[in-house]
Amino acid sequence: MTVQATFAATLTDEFVRAGVTDAVVCPGSRSTPLALAMAAAGQGRLRLHVVVDERSAGFFAVGLARATGRPPVLVTTSGTAAVELHPAVVEASQDGVPLVVCTADRPPELHLVGAPQTVEQARLFGDAVRWFFEPGLPDAAASAAWRSMASRAVAEAVGGAGPGGPGPVHLNLAFRDPLVAEPGELPPGREDGGPWHRVDGRSFEQAPIPDGARGVLVAGGGAGDPAAVSGLAEALGWPLLADPRSGCRVPSRATVAAADGILRTRSFQPDIVVRFGGPWASKVVNQWLGGCGAEQWLVDPHGRWRDPERVVSRVVGGVVPGKAAPAGWLDEWAAAEDAAQAAFDRVLARHPEPTEPGLARTLLASVPDGSAVVVSSSMPVRDVEWYARPRDGVRVLANRGANGIDGVLSTALGVAAGAGGPTFALVGDLAFVHDVGALGLAARRPDLACTFVVVDNDGGGIFSFLPQARALAAERFEALFGTPHGLDLAAVAGGFGLPVVPLDEALAAAASPGPRVVHVRTDRAANVAVHDELHAAVAAALA
Repeated sequence: MTVQATFAATLTDEFVRAGVTDAVVCPGSRSTPLALAMAAAGQGRLRLHVVVDERSAGFFAVGLARATGRPPVLVTTSGTAAVELHPAVVEASQDGVPLVVCTADRPPELHLVGAPQTVEQARLFGDAVRWFFEPGLPDAAASAAWRSMASRAVAEAVGGAGPGGPGPVHLNLAFRDPLVAEPGELPPGREDGGPWHRVDGRSFEQAPIPDGARGVLVAGGGAGDPAAVSGLAEALGWPLLADPRSGCRVPSRATVAAADGILRTRSFQPDIVVRFGGPWASKVVNQWLGGCGAEQWLVDPHGRWRDPERVVSRVVGGVVPGKAAPAGWLDEWAAAEDAAQAAFDRVLARHPEPTEPGLARTLLASVPDGSAVVVSSSMPVRDVEWYARPRDGVRVLANRGANGIDGVLSTALGVAAGAGGPTFALVGDLAFVHDVGALGLAARRPDLACTFVVVDNDGGGIFSFLPQARALAAERFEALFGTPHGLDLAAVAGGFGLPVVPLDEALAAAASPGPRVVHVRTDRAANVAVHDELHAAVAAALA
């Protein structure tokens, strides 16, 4: 009993020394030694978040990590509780989000004999983790290795110890009854209070950009230091195609926000393209990259190969600017950006009713400085990417590793807990229903300033843009793709005790603690029409 408690307390102490500030704990019996150690550390050294639903807890931890840049420790009991974390682990793996996942497990004698709440948890998450370790039952004879294990787990999660960059790690920790005890004396840590291991990340060469080249910078989520990328664009006289998630979509003559609309009509021919971060959601932008014929470099200090079009010729750690491009090169792009933004304004001004592009544009323009906006996959992330104006003072976050719509509400709550400022989540109705259990978590966290803005078009709106909508009979399409939910989402939110308010009221109260819901009804067919109208207006403006 004492050895198990000491083991758990040592891991917790070393996690904190390595920079962990948050622990997400799901209630369960087998994880008791860890839960008690985390709770004890939570008295001044570690923020403790107790989340009942493991699936929600996984995405809450993803949100915490996105907001803080530090890996939270995520603790569950054994059995299917551990399995419920898999979607969040996959998202974290594919988008470079650091997590330390600690799953409690039954002792060896209870495996493969039909014992309750026992599944085979070794390598449960497969290749989705940067590192897996299973130390077996705590043993005092191995106590000299405990701090190293915990310190390495954090180092692997933040990307300093391996080639894959930041991501999740998995510690599968067996405990034997009885589970409640007080820890003994901990093995000593480093005298300076630092982590047991300090690991420097890998570095790649800094590639010089050719003098006078007509180039384009493309920034997606995880692009690195936004100020450095924006400064590079201005120094080179190159346009910067800036996804909102990159942090680079700020007011500047170099910033191009309407790239999706522009590239539907215009075909620019750069000499070189330098890419930072992950791909855009826009198929138009990605197809242009695949076919523009320019030499392409990918800047990634971890050497991750984020090139779905398979056109990148070099992966480098950074770039060194050369002499700027001819002045007319940036002028062409800036004129197209101005024309496209004016076309958006003209079209949306003709629509007094709520539209999905208009909502995305208004929300991003109106949230207070210091806000975070979490955007769901499917249409919300596209509407923000295509139509949001450049602005300072807001962070745009999205689960675009696996591009799923699950766990978005939980992620937003985690962001709110980690960021400390106003947080908004722009989600579709199906994403809202997918993660409706997170509303129970929201009701229990009145300290969080989090607003869920729900676009309700009664079904899967993105499918209305696909060939299936034209190829299938209406009844078949609705049954297989439209999938109307038929729910009163305002009543659902009210059932959890959350207030449903208009958008302007939510914006006015953005910094006030307490979760709230904004419910916006739209029509799927009308949504397709207004997107077509916006594309046509940009094409006419650029003609």
